[in-house]
Amino acid sequence: MEPAKKTATTREVFGVYLKHLRGYPGTFFLVMLGIFGMQLADLAAPLYLKQFFNVLAGHTPNPSLNTTLIGLVGAIACFWLASWVFSRVKAFSVIYLQTRILTDLFSAGFGYLLGHSHQFFTSNFSGALTFRVQKFSRSFEKLFDSVIDSLLPTFLFVVGVVVVLFLRDHLLGIILAVWSVCFVSFQIYISRLRQPIRVARSEADTRVTATLSDAISNQATVQLFAGEAYEKKRFKNVVDEWRAATARAWNSDSVVWGALGLFILGIEVGMLYVAVMLWQKGVLTVGDFVLIQVYLFAIFDRLTNISQQLKHVYDAIADASEMVAILNEPHGVQDTRGAKPLVVSAGEIVFKDVDFYFHETRQVLRHFNMTVRAGERVALVGQSGAGKSTITKLLLRLYDVAGGEVAIDGQNIARVTQESLRRAVAFVPQEPVLFHRTLMDNIRYGRLDATDEEVIEAARQAHCHEFIEALPERYGTYVGERGIKLSGGERQRVAIARAILKNAPILVLDEATSSLDSESEALIQDALRTLMQGKTVVVIAHRLSTIMNMDRIVVMEHGTIAAQGTHTHLLAQPGLYQKLWSIQAGGFLPDEGEEE
Repeated sequence: MEPAKKTATTREVFGVYLKHLRGYPGTFFLVMLGIFGMQLADLAAPLYLKQFFNVLAGHTPNPSLNTTLIGLVGAIACFWLASWVFSRVKAFSVIYLQTRILTDLFSAGFGYLLGHSHQFFTSNFSGALTFRVQKFSRSFEKLFDSVIDSLLPTFLFVVGVVVVLFLRDHLLGIILAVWSVCFVSFQIYISRLRQPIRVARSEADTRVTATLSDAISNQATVQLFAGEAYEKKRFKNVVDEWRAATARAWNSDSVVWGALGLFILGIEVGMLYVAVMLWQKGVLTVGDFVLIQVYLFAIFDRLTNISQQLKHVYDAIADASEMVAILNEPHGVQDTRGAKPLVVSAGEIVFKDVDFYFHETRQVLRHFNMTVRAGERVALVGQSGAGKSTITKLLLRLYDVAGGEVAIDGQNIARVTQESLRRAVAFVPQEPVLFHRTLMDNIRYGRLDATDEEVIEAARQAHCHEFIEALPERYGTYVGERGIKLSGGERQRVAIARAILKNAPILVLDEATSSLDSESEALIQDALRTLMQGKTVVVIAHRLSTIMNMDRIVVMEHGTIAAQGTHTHLLAQPGLYQKLWSIQAGGFLPDEGEEE
């Protein structure tokens, strides 16, 4: 079941963005300088334009008049040039500031996302998480552009115009101020009223991406189970929800624009009427009419854009809110305060009275106790759901125990750093997933500072050097998304090579030879025997023939240990192991899949 949607508040979104913005005070000052300088220049130029028309209206052409007009034109040109200079200062500062903050946001989002627990990623679509990280960073760009390029300059300009007209005549300033407040308040009110519509559309966008990613990443399953028609219908339902949400958002835009048109018509007629009355009284000049019209046209152009900019602001907040909620969500598995690096001296593993639940209702382990002695090779067997894989996930601290503790060499793994813990354990999963990188990069992931020669030697020991050398690009071959260009057995051997290169003191194998053919399995078993020397080994096995020579076999049943001993000892006792062996030896039961 898909997890419930979580979104952050507007304050939380702004809080995250402001935190990153405060890291660049000098550049932000230059942005503000450019904005204030532009508005002052844009306010001053029409005042000289007013004088220009007053001179034209009150005098006949003569040489001295030409000098005055040319001087006024020169002053207007200087203010326009100043506005251009300040606009360049702002533009280059914004580019510098935005690119760096966007980089910071990408890194912060990615870094924090990787720190979430295994359970978090099993509860969320990878495609949706990717989309949220992208939207989170791009939303800052959209939000910053709306505020810095439109909303703040508009506010400063309108305030300046109101002051200038108020000083010319109080009535003009008051009328424009009241109208501007009503005009902006209406847009803000409507924008906030429409915010749920925008959030619904943003969530619909995310669902479309998640559904698309889910179907494409499982394309092989869709084809094998003839599910094309079902997936098309499922995707169409999600797209229909998106269409309805988008139509509601666009229709609300149309209604708002119609209302804004009436506001503009009202102030234009009202200001002209008052101006005519004041002109008849000799209060205003022809130049004042020009000044008023220039200011009004500039204000109309800016204020009518507020609705669109507010839409961008709220869209940006809606887009960012899902990722900010993830940033605000504490990591499910965290290092404790003062956690120290794990020091593995011998490699003894102890599960002491461990309880563990899935979804807080399904108990998987009940007062589980098990000790793996240093250097011991232990196999875990049992039916699906017995808790075998859960034990390895708790050992790697992909989950935290609900009760009891897991210790390595007497150190509670809940009190050591996760990085040091996982560096001490080499894990080979049943179904390895590779990066869409080269084979050299994928194997070197076991130890990032390894040389090419060490990578190749690990590949030789895992018996994957042979097939790699047969590829056109050899170790430089890209393996495709999740390693899809390789066969299952080849992916498994690459994963084993990675574990060999890591050479950790503790080794965990989750049916590591399950995808290999008989010949390759024999070679890998030989490599694994070499790899196991001097290490503490925990093996999950369904094919009992692969674990006959283990030091101890632990039979799991319903989250507890039903029996344990050597292969010979367990075969001699009636019980689950004897039953599983007889079934597999008789060929009636194929290898089981893994449990949770």
